[in-house]
Amino acid sequence: MRHVLALSLLTAPSFLALPAVAQGFGADPAAIVSEVASEAAIARLAERLARLPEDGLDPSLYGVPAAGSAAAEPARFRADTLRAAQAALVDLLLGRVASLRGRVDLRRDPSSVDLAGWMAELASAREPAEVISRAADLPPEARALKAELARHRAVAAAGGWPRITGNLARTLEPGATDAARVPQLRARLAMFDPAIATGEAAASPLYDARLQTAVRAFQASEGLEADGRVGSITWTVLNTPVEAKIDQLRVALDMRRGQGRPIAERRIEVNVPHFQLRLLEGDRVMREMAVIVGRRDRQTPMLNVRMTAVQFNPPWGAPDRNAREDLLPRFRRDPAGMQARGYRMFQRVDGQVVPVDATEIDFTNYNRNYFPYFIRQDAGERNALGQIKFVMPNSEAIFMHDTPDRHLFTRGQRAFSSGCIRLAQPMELLSDAFSGMSGWDEAQMSRAISSRVTRTVPMARSILVRLHYTTVVVEGGQVIMRPDIYGLDADYARALDRPVRQRIASSEGGAARGTQAR
Repeated sequence: MRHVLALSLLTAPSFLALPAVAQGFGADPAAIVSEVASEAAIARLAERLARLPEDGLDPSLYGVPAAGSAAAEPARFRADTLRAAQAALVDLLLGRVASLRGRVDLRRDPSSVDLAGWMAELASAREPAEVISRAADLPPEARALKAELARHRAVAAAGGWPRITGNLARTLEPGATDAARVPQLRARLAMFDPAIATGEAAASPLYDARLQTAVRAFQASEGLEADGRVGSITWTVLNTPVEAKIDQLRVALDMRRGQGRPIAERRIEVNVPHFQLRLLEGDRVMREMAVIVGRRDRQTPMLNVRMTAVQFNPPWGAPDRNAREDLLPRFRRDPAGMQARGYRMFQRVDGQVVPVDATEIDFTNYNRNYFPYFIRQDAGERNALGQIKFVMPNSEAIFMHDTPDRHLFTRGQRAFSSGCIRLAQPMELLSDAFSGMSGWDEAQMSRAISSRVTRTVPMARSILVRLHYTTVVVEGGQVIMRPDIYGLDADYARALDRPVRQRIASSEGGAARGTQAR
């Protein structure tokens, strides 16, 4: 009966139909409440529903009646309040946004919630407002997220934080003097150290040591490279409106509702906006490492797939987009150098693929819209995929791999790839992938790499891989937020505020954005 009831609730439009809900109890819930909850309790329920913004929800979506209508039409006020409470309770327990196109990373498990039990409790409670409050605090980390949401709402109510103007394309270096931007920077970062924007210091144009400390604290809090240099990325994050942060926190709350327990199976989870990979078993983190993900114009798609094999010394067949946009300019500058780094050009002639000497091509004849060649890179240490490729079959041609560009892992913001996942510790993940496989100890893995021979080895036990987009996490009770690099939180927030719940179907293994590059 619980699943039938849940289905009727989830397929309802903006409000729940009382008869559908009542099927679970054999009576009209409004009538049950009328016998138990006092008029004062119903008023407190309406007041609690009016405070749904503290839970990240909009009361106007549920038809919460105005407090002043209770005296004029008490019966209607009671019925409307309960209808609103029922609708809000479903969203608090299961999440308002059930799914979004391409967001296969969103988790919803209605069977993990005793919805019928919660509805029965709401209907029979002497203080139904308390039922709403307990449901609102049910998701993991809800209280920490709600406290952070309240803090940001207070900032918004006070007018938000000041926006910095001027030439934000130019990096502000420590020790520099800038009469236009430094005072604005002081005002923006006064939350970290009020003294930097107090008295005579407020107008100082010098980017001094104390202000640098505040900048580094801000950069660290946002997951940026905390070097004290204020470049385009830091300026952009500084100017992110507080309303955007509020939406991220609202999304974080809704995403956690109705998730159920994590699976016990060994799995890999890549949090794209945090540039982080974790190998987990149940709740236990077995390994953690930094990763590089797709940049905004070549986004890493959200996927639920399985890692099935490892390829040693992989060659790289550059996708068409990479060849036209990334490699063509490099061939123009130095065709001989590109060939020395293992890049080979080919052309199809009379149906046959033939190699072409890049030093004999006039690259001025070609551009990103016309380039009749395709490019491959030989296997080896300088290959764009490094020396190890982790195969996880999917329609988007996305995989994880080693990389020769190790220096990029020192950056705080690591959206540099063309969609695939670059690994900071590929050898460690290789050991995890081959764990328990006979004949594959550390020495054998090293020999397979040093042989320079391309070889694909199936894994004895595949590993579930989930690429997800979670900008807000809670660690040790502390809320950690990262920039919404792909704008997916903004998309989610818009769905969260639609009058009808978002029910767009998404396919297992689908992608948030089409991409084919590495």
